[in-house]
Amino acid sequence: DFMNLGRDIRMIEEGGAAFVHIDVMDGHFVPNLTMGVPLLKQLKPATNLLCDVHLMIDNPLDELPWFIDAGADLLNVHVEALDEADLARAVAQIHEAGLLAAAALKPKTPANALSPVIAELDMALVMSVEPGFSGQSYIAGSDLKVAEVVQMARAAGNEELLIQVDGGINRDNAADAARAGATCAVVGSALFGASDPAELVRYIQSC
Repeated sequence: DFMNLGRDIRMIEEGGAAFVHIDVMDGHFVPNLTMGVPLLKQLKPATNLLCDVHLMIDNPLDELPWFIDAGADLLNVHVEALDEADLARAVAQIHEAGLLAAAALKPKTPANALSPVIAELDMALVMSVEPGFSGQSYIAGSDLKVAEVVQMARAAGNEELLIQVDGGINRDNAADAARAGATCAVVGSALFGASDPAELVRYIQSC
């Protein structure tokens, strides 16, 4: 509830969530507009949770400095928005700022698109819905891509890589993603629509 955002962030914080996932959409890379720098600047001092900023935008290299300055703890860029050289440049720029670096894959993007940077990443994000709108259903088979990313990370010597899955995660599919190797889950509609959000957080963390 954007009219009660502080209240809802306190609710997930008290419920045991590990981070706040902030979806930034530009209306070009994905067909929607959402949060941006002013919101992050106000949100950062209002929570002790890690601010995980997911940049679903066309020009991440241009805007990384904005979100670094605004207080992001982790910045996540989409591989589809950058060529190989710029993807490596983005990861390096995030690390130079002292932040965690992540790269995200749309559902139709093969896992091997992460190959150029997987050894340097702190987290990889597997989208399990088409990015742009909340409330979508989990795409069956997304766990297979999660497993593939896990194998790639091991082969690259990055066994500590966090594997995040995002899209349609709920009580019915969280365990499947975890069994495939996902170590963190983005939960939106299922969490904020739950009768007992804290219980759902505990359940998903137990998977």
